[in-house]
Amino acid sequence: MKESGKKGGGFWNTLLNRSVPSAAALRAGNPSAQQIAFIRSMNKGQRRTETLHIPLTQLKTAVFDLETTGFHPHHGDEILSFGAVKMEGGRITDQTFHELCRSSGPVPRSITELTGITQEMSDQAPPLMGALHGFMSFIADRVLIAHGSAHDKSFLDQALWRTTRSHLGHRVLDTMMIAGKLEPYRGISSLDDWLNAYGLPIRTRHHALEDALMTASLWAALIPRLKQMNIITLGDLYVFLSKT
Repeated sequence: MKESGKKGGGFWNTLLNRSVPSAAALRAGNPSAQQIAFIRSMNKGQRRTETLHIPLTQLKTAVFDLETTGFHPHHGDEILSFGAVKMEGGRITDQTFHELCRSSGPVPRSITELTGITQEMSDQAPPLMGALHGFMSFIADRVLIAHGSAHDKSFLDQALWRTTRSHLGHRVLDTMMIAGKLEPYRGISSLDDWLNAYGLPIRTRHHALEDALMTASLWAALIPRLKQMNIITLGDLYVFLSKT
């Protein structure tokens, strides 16, 4: 499933007109100079200082999740699917992205049982560059959010390096870290446990888009709790997370 909803803004249009290759080129798996330049451009200037002053209730974010063939991106494991949803402050929009990704090796049976992604599905999916291009286009210049972000960040960064020799430049917030900092006495970390703690529904797990949507609902629940502690802006949140 591709992005639903409107693609907005001059930022998007400028990049789109300048560097987006054809769908045929994406499916072919032959990275063009334009593709590489486009993705590199998406990683530049993402940590603007002025973003730190934006209230969390107004912050434009993209909550994302990846399904992978394993846990070790530097030892051959790969991305199998991307899922993301855009948020405006604490509001979950209807703009979503979901794309499978072709793996260069076999999809382990245990991963198929966990995610439902079969070898046939992977073989018919676009190559990494095509799926990554779509994902980077969708998230644009938004702050990223993930639950247990270290896993997703390491795979995304490795994918960017493999395809474009660039690194992820976006700010990434971790709902697991934020929730744990707010309520350390709970002693929990998994997405399921935090959803249960806040009375949020658990839908299909280990599906990139569904996990992203559930993480988005958790982020929406965290914002008012942060506000109660006078954590208003993104900068305030970073200060809070840095305290031991």
